[in-house]
Amino acid sequence: MTQMQPIEPQRLPVRVPLVTQPLGLWGSLKALRRNVLSILPELTVKQPMVSGRTGKRWHMIMDPEANRRVLLENLDNYPKSLVTKNMLKPAIGESLFIAEGAHWRWQRRAAAPVFSHRNVMNLAPVMSAAAERSVERVREAGPRAVDFLSEMVTLTFDVISDVTFSGDQGFDRDGVHNALDAYISEAAKISLADILGLPDWVPRLGRTFGTGGVRDMKRVADAAIEARAARGADGVPDLLDLLLAGEDPETKRKMKTSELRDNLLTFIVAGHETTALTLAWSLYLLAFDQNVQDRARAEALSVVQGGVAQGQDIARLPFVRQIVDEALRLYPPAGMLERTARTADTLCGREVRPGDTVILPIYALHRNELLWDDPDAFRPDRWAEKPDRYAYLPFGDGPRICIGASFAIQETVIVLATLLANFRFKAVKGRTPEPVMILTVRPEGGVWLEAEPL
Repeated sequence: MTQMQPIEPQRLPVRVPLVTQPLGLWGSLKALRRNVLSILPELTVKQPMVSGRTGKRWHMIMDPEANRRVLLENLDNYPKSLVTKNMLKPAIGESLFIAEGAHWRWQRRAAAPVFSHRNVMNLAPVMSAAAERSVERVREAGPRAVDFLSEMVTLTFDVISDVTFSGDQGFDRDGVHNALDAYISEAAKISLADILGLPDWVPRLGRTFGTGGVRDMKRVADAAIEARAARGADGVPDLLDLLLAGEDPETKRKMKTSELRDNLLTFIVAGHETTALTLAWSLYLLAFDQNVQDRARAEALSVVQGGVAQGQDIARLPFVRQIVDEALRLYPPAGMLERTARTADTLCGREVRPGDTVILPIYALHRNELLWDDPDAFRPDRWAEKPDRYAYLPFGDGPRICIGASFAIQETVIVLATLLANFRFKAVKGRTPEPVMILTVRPEGGVWLEAEPL
């Protein structure tokens, strides 16, 4: 009788171990400051809703219909939490990301045309040029491993600064980048005061220490905005030109310098950090599965001319786009959204009281066994069919869906196709990244890959 060989378990890309026992107040604080995702109960990938109390009542929602209610049908009842606002307000003020109600609505109406399909497509050459410079840097690194997290951060910051303050020699890119990075690395950490729900006037020391660099950054941005307003647009309008020209069609209100600056800094933070992470995680997954990488490269080589993808190529790169969608599912940059209930409501048949914290744990939603087949596996082909809209929320949804989503997807596909058309990627042994969320889901330790030129 022939002995049966054991079937090897399917290899899965790296994931976060979820909690099987309550952490308690101090355990939660310690976990939150190390990795926000590490507080997620294992039940969040098995059930539609999980509730509890850690200082105050909270509910984690993984049900598409409940997500629809929070983000769309009963939007005004679920403003962003004070914790979220207190973290970011010193850096980005009352911008689109923070503002609520009428103040948010007029800004959104004024800014929406900036990210029209036509305007975003006009910026594609900037993305292609940055991708080409990245190829040159990787080639110059020679036959050694490259940290593609660092490389993608450099690339995407080049893009966002070029499409925001193009040609402005007085704009200190490195100064702005370093100030934002330093502030977010400390200010985005949860404090005990946050968990206990203490008023926002109670100091959070980490957020106080990082404000000096932020003040300097704002002065630089204000000077660049005022100089551009005096000089006027030149050539293809960039984001600053478009925002300067923008106005609320209902009230005819335009943004003043401080409002322009806060929104531009929001676009800089969101527009380079999240895209860099999506690219880094996509490259990690391609190195993890060589068969998928080969298929994606074959598609890229059949479309991309001269080794650099262009805006018009995107529609002919469906499999590359599926890889991006799958990377955003497995490692959503915004791994968790937090809201505070203003009035009583019912979600998944459960009572929500005024003041309760309502959490949309996007990381767990995207891996929930009730919604996804083989949820921890890297399977780009699953995107041949679209999921329930509120089961997949890498950019949020409803009226407050990320205004730059189409910009981010366009940039990611252009860069990924360009890299695939030039290199073959292999993982470096012993350098597996760990998904860690402070403000965004970053690959801690970097994404170290060997890039073999074709």
